[in-house]
Amino acid sequence: MQSPINASGKRPARRSYDARRRRQLAAESLHSVRTHARELFLAQGFGATTIVEIARAAGVSAESVYKNFGSKAGLVRAIYEESLLGAGGPPAEQRSDLAQATETDPVRLMERFGRFTTEISPIGAPVYLLIRDAAASGDASMAALLRDVDDARYRRMLHNARQLVGRGLLRPGLTTAEAADVMFTSTAAELYETLVIKREWSAERYGTFIARTLAANLL
Repeated sequence: MQSPINASGKRPARRSYDARRRRQLAAESLHSVRTHARELFLAQGFGATTIVEIARAAGVSAESVYKNFGSKAGLVRAIYEESLLGAGGPPAEQRSDLAQATETDPVRLMERFGRFTTEISPIGAPVYLLIRDAAASGDASMAALLRDVDDARYRRMLHNARQLVGRGLLRPGLTTAEAADVMFTSTAAELYETLVIKREWSAERYGTFIARTLAANLL
């Protein structure tokens, strides 16, 4: 339908559609879904939490949740991947790569790794433990997600180890695979669970422990 002709004999310009605003609202809606889903999953567990309940809390339809995330497992995957970004600003992985490329003191580099762990673990570890426990209960979709998450984290640690090897920072005789195993173990959510959740260490103490563990075993 064409716009009516105004008094000047010209058709008024159509109001431009604000695509940026639409994308912003969509992103805010998805963030709200992830936030409420995280709260409900961690409070009630994976099996006891429903998509309908999450959608109601986020103020959206269940259909939109399925459309954007596919399933409960897909939603947990999105929550976990969001946690790996860190607490804000550039993604933590980007900052980690920058630190590895620019830090000249290997001990200080391990300290920075410790700080990244301090930042990410309180966000990511509870979600990983949720995935682990749901997988242990027999949920096939979460067992598959657990494998994917572990594989991705190992590939990241192997990447970090190769960076250290390339810069000649590892101690003599230590292989790339061994270094990746040390880093994979040191960043495990189970370690965070043991020291922070069960033994009530502060996140800062935990990060310092990780930095010293990495330095002692890698440098």
